[in-house]
Amino acid sequence: MIPWGYTLPAVAAMIVVVAFELAVLKTGLFRKLAYWLTMTIVTGFQIPVDGWLTKLSAPIVLYAPEHITGWRFPWDIPVEDFLFGYALVTAVLLLWERARPREAAR
Repeated sequence: MIPWGYTLPAVAAMIVVVAFELAVLKTGLFRKLAYWLTMTIVTGFQIPVDGWLTKLSAPIVLYAPEHITGWRFPWDIPVEDFLFGYALVTAVLLLWERARPREAAR
């Protein structure tokens, strides 16, 4: 496996999603307050759940140390988890925004 085998795909996922929005979809989602409020809500739920799953004192989910940066914040959450989560939620919201005009035209 490649070094940081979880970190590189997490960073790549964020880059691909942002680039897809800026170069292809161009929905303007990143300029909307609703998007940033949504991401705040997602973070508010992700922290306690992911913190419980990845806490170093009694982890339910284990990560191979050679495949992550080792940066954990808050409550022992690997930063890569936030990147993957944000990429996933953002991708879904972008596709939803893109589909919206098509549905209205029907």
